[in-house]
Amino acid sequence: MLVKLQPFLMSPLIMTTLLLSLGLGTTITFASSHWLFAWMGLEINTLAILPLMAQHHHPRAVEATTKYFLTQATAAAMILFASTTNAWLTGQWNIFQLTHPLPLTLLTMALALKIGLAPLHTWLPEVLQGLNLTTGLILSTWQKLAPFALLLQTQPMNSTTLILLGLVSTLVGGWGGLNQTQLRKVLAYSSIAHLGWMILVLQFTPSLTLLTLITYFLMTFSTFVVFKLNNVTTMNALSTSWTKSPTMTALTPLILLSLGGLPPWQDLYQNDSSFKN
Repeated sequence: MLVKLQPFLMSPLIMTTLLLSLGLGTTITFASSHWLFAWMGLEINTLAILPLMAQHHHPRAVEATTKYFLTQATAAAMILFASTTNAWLTGQWNIFQLTHPLPLTLLTMALALKIGLAPLHTWLPEVLQGLNLTTGLILSTWQKLAPFALLLQTQPMNSTTLILLGLVSTLVGGWGGLNQTQLRKVLAYSSIAHLGWMILVLQFTPSLTLLTLITYFLMTFSTFVVFKLNNVTTMNALSTSWTKSPTMTALTPLILLSLGGLPPWQDLYQNDSSFKN
């Protein structure tokens, strides 16, 4: 006897609890000056998004959730080990007192693993490919805020490692997305490349990095929304979606160019005006 499988619908109460937990975890990390509280915020963040990733009981989604959980658990264990080692060596739990080179390097690599900086990036395209576009949007934007805030606070003490990670990420992100046909993998490599540029700029002007991060979030949000409205996940489906929704298809190249930094009309105008002055 054939049994019709009903789509799994998450309870509104559970969904609200998970989304509030996502916000709470990030807020705890933002407000923390103690490594244990920062680690706690990261863990709440990770545990809150796992049910959202696996809510569609599809083998690909479960596989992506498992990969994400193992990766984030490894990074969280490294953060806890690095902060404990720093407290043992220096007697300090404060985030701004991470001065010993060994725990500092371990912590930087753990945060790079959490946000998907190359060469610790291999999990990100595979995980993003297994998620729906809504959860992929959360993973590409909100989930990067808390680790990035910690990197922002520790960057003056570990500039060399971050510069190397940034350089490798820009190269891997730029080259890795060239031969992809899946839109979610293209966006994953776009995330790697953009984060690489942010990490590089972070060493010199942190305020510009924050501006770049906000711009990247806005453009990535727009890209995911357009793909969601067009209901496309591959290059082929995107190229043949003109007959279904011509307006959205016409907006897609503009948003993708904006994500890549084009067309910079306002920047060109400002540069031209400053040059004439």
